[in-house]
Amino acid sequence: MRIEAGVATHVGQVRTGNEDAYLLEPPLYAVADGMGGHRGGEVASQLALTTIAESFRKGAEPFADQVRAANRAVFERSGADRAVAGMGTTLTAAVIQGDVAHLVHVGDSRAYLLRAGSLRQLTDDHTLVNRMVKAGEITPAEAEVHPNRNVLVRALGTEADVPLDERDVGLLDGDRLLLCSDGLTGMLTEDQIQAILASTQGAPQEAADRLVLAANRAGGVDNITVVVLDVLPDDGAEEAAGAPAAEAETQAAKEEPQRPGRTPGARRRWWRVAIIVGIVVVALGAAFTGARALIDTRWYVGVADGHVAIYQGIPADVFGFELSHVVEETDISASAAEALPVYSGLAGGINVDSRADADARVEQIRTDVRRAAHAGTGGQP
Repeated sequence: MRIEAGVATHVGQVRTGNEDAYLLEPPLYAVADGMGGHRGGEVASQLALTTIAESFRKGAEPFADQVRAANRAVFERSGADRAVAGMGTTLTAAVIQGDVAHLVHVGDSRAYLLRAGSLRQLTDDHTLVNRMVKAGEITPAEAEVHPNRNVLVRALGTEADVPLDERDVGLLDGDRLLLCSDGLTGMLTEDQIQAILASTQGAPQEAADRLVLAANRAGGVDNITVVVLDVLPDDGAEEAAGAPAAEAETQAAKEEPQRPGRTPGARRRWWRVAIIVGIVVVALGAAFTGARALIDTRWYVGVADGHVAIYQGIPADVFGFELSHVVEETDISASAAEALPVYSGLAGGINVDSRADADARVEQIRTDVRRAAHAGTGGQP
């Protein structure tokens, strides 16, 4: 079997620099998400992947030991350079040899496997909230909105030694592997990720571009990096010398694959549904009830009478027919929320998966608006 790869990375809608890094050096693929401030995070992720790549080319030791060497390199640089003290990085890497993917992982970047239309997470987040979920202290739903959901309990470079998660995954023709930073999983649900991956089979670069675009459309509060790997039947062609380097070059990431808002990406299907529903409503009144029930499974946060509001339905209208309605209008000023970059698209609707998610997003907006107002008055009440 052979691998066809697509990759995309983007700074997102809020950050000023991209601390993510990726590596495509077949059969080695990796994603790293740096932390420790703009300079520290960028240095950590790049240093880790550079060290791993150099060790992998030499091939003198097991891959896990190469990752441990990268951990030491980041840790030593952090201790020697005060400008990047305390830096670290996540790492999710796959070495694909034959029909097996060997995964090495630390942090909260992730690896997924799409097989026969079903998406499965292959890695375990090394975060405080995931530890709390496993201990039964909070539910997975509570973890999604927990204020400490991004706190890592394990990362490369923060300690002299770090435990690594390793696993081997058998591959089949038609499988699709996804490596990604939490800038993707923090913005999109697994159902949304699965839908994009399933709808772009055979086009890994399109899948990577659409995932990044969808994450940006959902808010893009963090850097976003994705590597999509398609497992294909071996066509029998012999690779020429130097082919891996050429392949890596042609798979260079698009820093800005599409401007957010230019193409609806993952939301495109919903616009099609909206148009179809509109036609059905006009032409077949009897179908209205069923169509409305489908639409009412969707929720979003938007603007109503100058305030942040929770809507049920889809943020669209077809032939003058509104496909959503206000469920709750809050006392939060919409203009105050939209003044914050992360909520600049509020008027167009911020999609969520449930009423509970909508309530959580509203409370987050309320908190962010209050913090902004408090900062604007120099901390005075």
